[in-house]
Amino acid sequence: MHSIEQLIDTALAEDIGSGDITTDNLVPRDKSGTAEIIAKQPLILAGLDVAVQVFTALDPDLEISSRRADGDQLEAGAGILRLSGKLRSLLYGERTALNFLQRLSGIATHVRPYVEAVQDHPVRLVDTRKTTPGWRVLEKYAVRIGGAANHRMGLYDGVLIKDNHIAACGSITTAVTRVRAHTSHLVKTEVEVSTLEEVAEALQAGADVIMLDNMDLDQIRTAVEKIDRQAIVEISGNVSLEKLPALAATGVDIISVGALTHQARSVDISMRITPGEIPTA
Repeated sequence: MHSIEQLIDTALAEDIGSGDITTDNLVPRDKSGTAEIIAKQPLILAGLDVAVQVFTALDPDLEISSRRADGDQLEAGAGILRLSGKLRSLLYGERTALNFLQRLSGIATHVRPYVEAVQDHPVRLVDTRKTTPGWRVLEKYAVRIGGAANHRMGLYDGVLIKDNHIAACGSITTAVTRVRAHTSHLVKTEVEVSTLEEVAEALQAGADVIMLDNMDLDQIRTAVEKIDRQAIVEISGNVSLEKLPALAATGVDIISVGALTHQARSVDISMRITPGEIPTA
């Protein structure tokens, strides 16, 4: 798994390469100034610490301050971060820091209406593994900042028997039996089903969580009644913001939504530089 530091190093190397030929030929090495990062649209802030790490990785002598925190709801024009120091360092880090802020704040901002759509129901809204390669830890963090929760982080931290696993094993019962023989009693076993007959088989096999995949509202209600609290009920597949209130009202426990990450758009954030000497106290 990528650490945040590795991801930042990779992003900086990708952008700067052998050197910033524009900045290095225009800005004297000892020239200083200030910069402010500003929200250009209403947003939920996420990724502030990552942006700070970008600049400190380039220049630990930069002075960085902010009155904001991840989760803050900002209006257009609001200041996010103020930096003072060598202009070259500020320019080197500008795009990479903004990329992190814009993407993560974009996810948090996108997630919030989904959370509000189910707030009147005792249901848990979670993401999926549909994330940008290498960015999963950060994108799932942004989902939490937006108010939703995380499903499993990867293939290693949760058992989820999907349709292709069932096809490979021959049946739900065989798949559950095999995985239970090799996992701890502390690990829950989730099974994806698409028919009411599969719901019955998953129940009989002893699944801890049953995921109803691409079922309509009537099927979901029938499945919830059939399961009758004997397992946690999750629904997934083709879930949209418009459908969420009706889905949440069916009595399920969890709704997983890939759109929380893969349909989120970056928000508009910019950095403004003011050349000059660093002001003294």
